[in-house]
Amino acid sequence: MTDKNFEVIIIGGSYAGLSAAMTLGRSLRSVLIIDSGLPCNRQTPYSHNFITQDGKEPGAITRKAKSQVLNYSNIQFINGLAVNGKKMGTDFSITLQTGEVFVSKKLIFATGIKDMMPPIKGFSECWGISVIHCPYCHGYEFRSQKTGILANGDKAFHIASLVNNLTDDITILTSGKAGFTATQLARLQQHNIQIIEAEIAAIEHENGHIKNVVFKDGDKAGFNAVYAAIPFVQHSDIPVSMGCELTEHGYIKTDTFQKTTIDGVFACGDNAGMMRSVANAVAAGNIAGAMVNKELTEEVF
Repeated sequence: MTDKNFEVIIIGGSYAGLSAAMTLGRSLRSVLIIDSGLPCNRQTPYSHNFITQDGKEPGAITRKAKSQVLNYSNIQFINGLAVNGKKMGTDFSITLQTGEVFVSKKLIFATGIKDMMPPIKGFSECWGISVIHCPYCHGYEFRSQKTGILANGDKAFHIASLVNNLTDDITILTSGKAGFTATQLARLQQHNIQIIEAEIAAIEHENGHIKNVVFKDGDKAGFNAVYAAIPFVQHSDIPVSMGCELTEHGYIKTDTFQKTTIDGVFACGDNAGMMRSVANAVAAGNIAGAMVNKELTEEVF
């Protein structure tokens, strides 16, 4: 690649980044997509709740999207890890792990988030397969089945309220003393939702499909699926190092048009909002691309 200067650099080449790139490509903007090849759903076998792509393998959706985006000759794609970002006057520079430096007028972060796996044996192997995060993305496939919820307090209560419409066999696994209010406990009991406070030691599974949750006291409980509310961090530390503010929940703070707190910098996808779905990422990327094009247009017209 000889060209080092672009109108827009997009860091992250999954759903949000590719969607933003297509919008910009169709407006004849010169775009560079930088992608490290580690999407957070890489272990998930099927993607759901995205019309026209329901039930498709996530990687297949990405590959098709990438092939369509790269039909626009003004878009370039590089496999690499961005490690540093800098504002230089009105421009931005991005440095890759290889030492290569690229410059742009606008910057879009579609970098996603990194889930922090708990120290439970077997958990990470099941993540995205039978240990799941979202009723909208995965719940239908586990309808009417024995379901656990690995969470506590308000998070567990919220997930239980959503999952209750999908199955009447729910157990909340707090892995420690339950933290529900009296009102929440009464509501859970009303819906026959059980609570197990014993600490979890491991998950027995077969190729990522849960068989049993094993507790530290030696007891076991069988489940077909377990929802888990686990912490996360930003997949890239470049946005924060450049001064982008985060929300109280750890997402990149953006306005309704995906603009961050730094002029000329936008963010879209999982890194900027709690709605973790392919459909939402594509929508947010589309908005970010359009708003970046708007800013570029207004600066010269």
